Amino acid sequence: MKRPVVIGIVVVGVLALAGAAGAYAYYFSGLRTAPTPLALSTASPAATATPATAAAAPAGLAGTWTVAQGSQAGYRVKEVFVGQQSQHEAVARTSSVSGTVTVQQSTSGLQLSGIQLTAQLTGLQSQDQVAGFNVAQRDRIVSRSLSVSQYPDATFQAQSGALPATVESGQTVTVTIPGQLTIHGVTRPAQVTAQIRMSGSQVQAAGSTSFAMTDFGVQPPRVPITTVDPQVTLEFQLVLAKAG
Repeated sequence: MKRPVVIGIVVVGVLALAGAAGAYAYYFSGLRTAPTPLALSTASPAATATPATAAAAPAGLAGTWTVAQGSQAGYRVKEVFVGQQSQHEAVARTSSVSGTVTVQQSTSGLQLSGIQLTAQLTGLQSQDQVAGFNVAQRDRIVSRSLSVSQYPDATFQAQSGALPATVESGQTVTVTIPGQLTIHGVTRPAQVTAQIRMSGSQVQAAGSTSFAMTDFGVQPPRVPITTVDPQVTLEFQLVLAKAG
């Protein structure tokens, strides 16, 4: 085969590969979506009531509150696809959330105590979308990385935390609670920041905490076309109902 012909074939091949890579990058950069972070739902009339009206809420905040239906928790992790420059957020959530929180009235104000929240990792399902990719396949990979068959739950426990009294008037308050987070059989200190609002007979709470998955003995999942960032954001949206 003559040299000019060989060079021509190589050039055509390179251009074809470059075109395919460009099309791949364009295709995926335009067809990736992820849900917004979990947050408090839109305020209801009860949540914006005046202090006098809010005082009529059943027995105030003091007492034990349990996680009710409508609660959810999950994670957000950044990943980069082959041929891409921008990051994509992988988001998975579960509605299998349980736990209790106790609110006490002290001389210094309202205090949170006995905080214990549990999310079942077996229920995690991806919520983002990537064109041409079945995100349910990621869920199986994540399940193996977390050794869910051996460690099915993630838990957060805290002994105490201050709660601004203005929450009883329906105002949204922000609290930071230090505690212990357990994932993959490893327990480490964690600090959760949350917004809390009383809405009628229920309390809403939404927040997050971030950490490196490697701190819990979890290695970033290995996927041929994806590079996974080890940093994780754990987020939650809780509906709390008063026990008893």
